[in-house]
Amino acid sequence: MTLAPPGIERRATSGGAWRERVTIPPPPTRGQLTLAGRAVGGWVALILVWEFIARQVLDGTRLIAAPSAIVVDAVEKADLYGRAFRYTGTEAFWGYVWGNLAAIALAGLVAVLPITERLVLRVALVVFCLPLVAIGPILRLIFGLGDGPQITLSALAVYYTTLVPLLVGLRAVPSNWLDLVHSYGRGRLTALLVVRARACVPYLMSGLQVGVPAAFLGALVGEFTGAERGVGVLTILALRSLDTDGLWALAALSSAFSVIGYVLVGEIGRRLSTGQPPIILAPPPARTRARSAPRRFVAGVFEATWMTGLVIGAWALFFWLFGLNSYFAKTPVDVWRWLISDVDAGAHRVEIFGALGSTVAFAIPGYFAGLALGVLLAAIFELSSSVRRTVTPVAVALRCVPIVAIAPLLVQALGRGAVGTMVVVALMTFFPTLVACMYGLQQTPGQVDDFFATFAVPRWRVLLLAQLPAMAPAFFSAARIACPAAILAATVAEWLATGTGIGNLMAVAAGTSVYGTLWASVVVVTVFAVLLYWLVEVVERFVLKRVAPEQVSW
Repeated sequence: MTLAPPGIERRATSGGAWRERVTIPPPPTRGQLTLAGRAVGGWVALILVWEFIARQVLDGTRLIAAPSAIVVDAVEKADLYGRAFRYTGTEAFWGYVWGNLAAIALAGLVAVLPITERLVLRVALVVFCLPLVAIGPILRLIFGLGDGPQITLSALAVYYTTLVPLLVGLRAVPSNWLDLVHSYGRGRLTALLVVRARACVPYLMSGLQVGVPAAFLGALVGEFTGAERGVGVLTILALRSLDTDGLWALAALSSAFSVIGYVLVGEIGRRLSTGQPPIILAPPPARTRARSAPRRFVAGVFEATWMTGLVIGAWALFFWLFGLNSYFAKTPVDVWRWLISDVDAGAHRVEIFGALGSTVAFAIPGYFAGLALGVLLAAIFELSSSVRRTVTPVAVALRCVPIVAIAPLLVQALGRGAVGTMVVVALMTFFPTLVACMYGLQQTPGQVDDFFATFAVPRWRVLLLAQLPAMAPAFFSAARIACPAAILAATVAEWLATGTGIGNLMAVAAGTSVYGTLWASVVVVTVFAVLLYWLVEVVERFVLKRVAPEQVSW
């Protein structure tokens, strides 16, 4: 038997032959046309208001470009923009592919060999926490003027945003399903391919969707470090020449480019969706005797020691493989001297930790604001489909605008103080949280929904009592990913606009060839991001032991 093509209905006759006829889909209903009309009308009204503000209210401020001016600029420079987007899009695509393949391979390794989980996650976290602003110039020195830095940074920006939710999804399976697999004498590989692969699809798709704008951002940061062509190069030229129309045209086109990728990945996810999950009958974790405080301290010190040794070994191996020049490539010993043992180490520490304190003061409030906004919007979207249809395109567009393009505009409009940087950080962190929470709210088992429907429980109570607990694993995966993302957003804003903080310090150090400060700043920022991640992980384990015990262990 062969499948009928779209629009063809195929039926078997009494003689065993197949009879085909063309089917015509029903026309859209009046309600569907009304909703579409409202959406179009809302966007037209938004564009008209935007045009009025740009032309009348903020004319001459160079803060905002009118939609008509953006269209004119895009049409006049269509050939130039087309070549730039083809080049940057190719870099982002390959970085997206390689980053996600690495995430899937690492997640599969952990699912088959759970003993490797802590090693894989810790090393992957350290690499993800490396500030793109700092490692971009280093990669440029290694790869030269080719597209190696762009693809590498794009992959680094993507792989962890897929790895963390994918591991959450691989755990989200009923324990009795795994017992059934094991009762037939099958091992973890069969459980991965037959059971866990099905459960992880929603979480995988959320990571893949979040990774689309992240991949584009990584490619842009790579181009900022000295590429000869691409959207990043045009963005730098527009910033330096105060070409507001060109900058907004590039931001709008970048947003449209990322939105298309986001929608395509989302459509693939909907087609692969397996519906609501079954009830997860995971028993609570067995009560074991808690280790004493001294034993926990010794275990923590041991883990930190071997992780530090592993990172330092990888650091030295990287230098040896690429034969890097000691003028710009600083070893762990060089960083130790710069921060601890040299005569000027005290001044170096004051400079670096003072800049870090300025960054943290803005990044932490923006981080929590982004998390809160993401959860709130996800809950509102779940309660009101009309609000979801209206606001989702705006939310996607805001996140898909590259932060390197919008950060200078936001800082210029809101000031170089706390507000401007906090808004940039919140925009960077709220979107992954929103996407993860929207997927997480859909993971409430169907039988639980049926139970509440039997008693006609209001939607807001179902959301509070059933959906929010089911969302917890997805929320905490987003919260962990948002830790380094918040630091990245703050350092990018400082690098491009505010002229303060450790992001600006790293940019100045790279530009003036003070590589001791650059490498020491990388180490300090990475350690801080890892500590912030660890604090979120502690809270996550405490909560998930009570609301999602299947996430505690394999």
